[in-house]
Amino acid sequence: MPTAPPGIPARLAAIRARVADAARAAGRDPREVRVLLATKTQDPGTVVEAVTAALELAAEAGDDRPVLVGENRVQELVAKAPALAGLVAAGRLEAHMIGHLQRNKVNQVLASATGVQTVDTLALAEALSGRCVRDGRTLDVMVQVNVSGEESKSGVAPDEAVALATDVAALPGLRLVGFMTIGLRSDDEAAVRAGFARLRRVRDEVGSSGAPGTAAARELSMGMTGDLELAVAEGATVVRVGTAVFGERPVTR
Repeated sequence: MPTAPPGIPARLAAIRARVADAARAAGRDPREVRVLLATKTQDPGTVVEAVTAALELAAEAGDDRPVLVGENRVQELVAKAPALAGLVAAGRLEAHMIGHLQRNKVNQVLASATGVQTVDTLALAEALSGRCVRDGRTLDVMVQVNVSGEESKSGVAPDEAVALATDVAALPGLRLVGFMTIGLRSDDEAAVRAGFARLRRVRDEVGSSGAPGTAAARELSMGMTGDLELAVAEGATVVRVGTAVFGERPVTR
């Protein structure tokens, strides 16, 4: 009889092993790289199952940091928030926005997210800042950079990223923690890796600038199921994984 496909805990353990192997191959400590669960199209129960498995695996490894989840769509972030609220309140989970964000959706996102990885304009950053100041809170943000130059991808151009990051870091209510990108969609590994290296150079330039608010900007959110080894080799601190944990997403029409 055919064997059943592995469940979420087994797939999550396998992806953590991939990340650890990639880190060691790059001469890095595997603890430097965290796995963010990209939960697009997953129902709340499945997300809770994955988060629970991630917490158990982390506890076995002596890691007490919160699990990271990321949503691409505002409506999904909002819809799943009630099921995750207890974990967020207990400091066991961080919910990040990892998809394109429009300014008119800022209020909805801030009601549910603990971080936004897709700040790509000063106008968006200012909208987030204004709401955070009004609410008396601080929001962790990343600047999204389009390292591939593909028109289908969001993000500021690499040549403009340092200036944007410096401006974002100076805004009240925001804490610039790093940079995010979506890698080049290509079978050319050298080209994909070059894009990740470009983001690392942006991060390093901002970090060495001494500009106010940039000292904490050390995170590199880059790499997904298909290219995470290349991203880890270039310094990724967060890899965003969906398919490898949850399986192939259904085709929507």
